[in-house]
Amino acid sequence: MQTTVVVTGATGGLGRLAALDLARQGAHVVAVARDPGKAERLRAEAGAGVEVLLADLGRLADVRRLAREITDRHGHVDVLVNNAGLHAFTPRTTPDGLPEMVAVNYLAPWLLTRELLPALRRAPAARVVTVASEAARRHGTLRLPEDLTETVPFTARGSSAHYGRSKLLGIMFSLELARRLTGTGVTANCLNPGFNTTGLGRELRFAAPLEKLLTRLSIGDPARGAALIVALAADPAFAGRTGGYYSVPGARPIRPAPPADDPGLRARLWRETERLLDG
Repeated sequence: MQTTVVVTGATGGLGRLAALDLARQGAHVVAVARDPGKAERLRAEAGAGVEVLLADLGRLADVRRLAREITDRHGHVDVLVNNAGLHAFTPRTTPDGLPEMVAVNYLAPWLLTRELLPALRRAPAARVVTVASEAARRHGTLRLPEDLTETVPFTARGSSAHYGRSKLLGIMFSLELARRLTGTGVTANCLNPGFNTTGLGRELRFAAPLEKLLTRLSIGDPARGAALIVALAADPAFAGRTGGYYSVPGARPIRPAPPADDPGLRARLWRETERLLDG
């Protein structure tokens, strides 16, 4: 039976490389994209091994619609790769009135995962892989539930703490998900893909020339991060392994930044998120 793998943020950067590699390995990849033009280019490049679905992960209604569409099209999902994310250098609010980085980097994968859990449970053995970041170590101070909903002003320099906080939430989500899924046959792990030049600071004026320079210097090769995504998604060595946080180079387990190592706070974050999304 062919493996069905859902990959968000699949038309660029790490997600594109991972989606193409998984398709080459024989998986049927459901690539989630926001930009129709990029979606068409991916479909043309990948061929029949990739199915593209469009969704704006900054809109909660779109996330729910996407989950229904995936469930309607596929009897089960073997792997969900929560890869889509952004680093915004100015504060923006989504149509739902939520801070954009929190909505895209945390709330969208949380909601998509929950909505796809029935399909994941129908697979013989399913995996949820969430792309996190060691930027979480520069998250500043976590405030719950305020950080889930408050949009506050920040500068480009100050954006790093907000980005890091959104990635911290993703790590906490993945570890709590693993605990909640113990014994179900569904595993959950997250990863730090390292520094990657692909899509580097795309909102900054100098991003494109900087990316070209770093690429010529062989700094920030995105293939490393994509390989770790693929390993957690498909490598038999990770079958049954859950609740881990892994990093490049290789797939070394690392300890998450505090307070992601606090089980009580992870459980509280889950409850606050559920209250927000179901309220």
